[in-house]
Amino acid sequence: MDLLREEEADSLASLEERILKAVELVTSLKKENESLREKLSEATSVRSELEQEVGTLRKEIESLRAERKQVRTRIEKLLTQIDLLNA
Repeated sequence: MDLLREEEADSLASLEERILKAVELVTSLKKENESLREKLSEATSVRSELEQEVGTLRKEIESLRAERKQVRTRIEKLLTQIDLLNA
């Protein structure tokens, strides 16, 4: 009978130890999850800022290309006029 009680006590102690480990694991995972959520939020914010900057830079590139095209056209006209003077 004492052997049975010892086995039950050992079994109960083992179960208690496993439950405590599970609680520690869940607590640790909750902390890690919260940390990852914060990092995700920060990354999302940075991504949004970068997307805005990319949009601004694209508009600037388009503007510079249009300006370059205008300058090229004006220079071609000037060169044509110079060629007419030389002819």
